[in-house]
Amino acid sequence: MKVSVVIPCLNAEKTIAVQLEALAHQQWSQAWEVIISDNGSTDSTLSIVEKYQTRIPNLRIVDASDRKGASHARNVGAKAAKGESLIFIDADDEVAPGWLAAMGEGVSKYDFVAGHDDYNKLNNPWVVKCYQLENGTGVMENTYYLPFAGSGNLGIKRAIHEKIGGFDETLYQSEDVDYCWRANYVGTKLHYVPDAIAYIRLRDSLADIYHRSWDVGKGVILVYKKHRPLGMPQMVTWKTLLKTSVILSVQLLLLQIRDKESFAKWLMSFAWRGGQLWGCIKYQYLPV
Repeated sequence: MKVSVVIPCLNAEKTIAVQLEALAHQQWSQAWEVIISDNGSTDSTLSIVEKYQTRIPNLRIVDASDRKGASHARNVGAKAAKGESLIFIDADDEVAPGWLAAMGEGVSKYDFVAGHDDYNKLNNPWVVKCYQLENGTGVMENTYYLPFAGSGNLGIKRAIHEKIGGFDETLYQSEDVDYCWRANYVGTKLHYVPDAIAYIRLRDSLADIYHRSWDVGKGVILVYKKHRPLGMPQMVTWKTLLKTSVILSVQLLLLQIRDKESFAKWLMSFAWRGGQLWGCIKYQYLPV
C-alpha cells in the first residue's frame, strides 16, 4: 500500500458523506486506502461510512473510542494503516478533484507535505473574511517560530510519524502545530503541495467562533510551555495581554464594531486573548 488516508471522526453524520463522496471520485495510479478512525460516534456516522465501502477501495473503520480526542483517533488510525505514507484529513471537510494524486505524488517525493486549504467553498463570505482566510493557507512560514500547517491536509512518511511519536494526545488544541515542529526538530522539512486542495469548513456562528477562539487561546499556552525550553521565543507576555485588552476596550467604546463581521473579528480577538490569560492561570505558565 502506497498511502493511507486517515480520517478521525466523532458524530460526523452531517458532513462525512461529503468528504467520502469526494474521495470516491479520486483517481491515482498507486494503491491507497482510507481509514475511518472513529472516536466513539453515537449517531449514524458509521452506517454512512459503511455505504461507501463498495465505492472506495480499501475503506476500513477502526475503533478509537477508548480515549477522546482527534489526536488519539489519528494515532490509532495511523497504527492500523498499511501505507508507506500517511495522509491526514478531517471528516467535516472536502477534498478537491485531483487532491489524492497531488498529495500522493507529494509524499512520494518528500517526507512531509501540506496541501492548500481553501475556505471559500464551504463557508459564508462573512465568515471567511472574519477569519481573514480569503486567499487560503498552505505551509505557514515566517510566523512566530517554525513552519507548520493544519492537520486537515497533511501528509508524512510513516517512519517519521513513528519517530516523533505521532500526535501529542495531551494537547487538545494546536496539536498540528506541535506535530509539525517536532518533525522539524528531527530534521524533516515541511513542503508545500499547492495542487492538493482541500475545502475546509469553519465555525460559522458567533457562539462557536467565540468558544473555538477561547479554546485555541487557552490550548496554545500548553504548546508554548512545551516548546519554550526547546528554543521557541517568548510570544505571550503580560504586556501583550494588557495592550490587547486596552485596544479591544477602545474599539468597543469608540463603536468601531459596526456589523456582524467586525463584531465577529472583535469577539475572536477577545476570546483568543482571554483564553490565553486563562491558560496561563490554568497551566501555571508565567508570561514574562
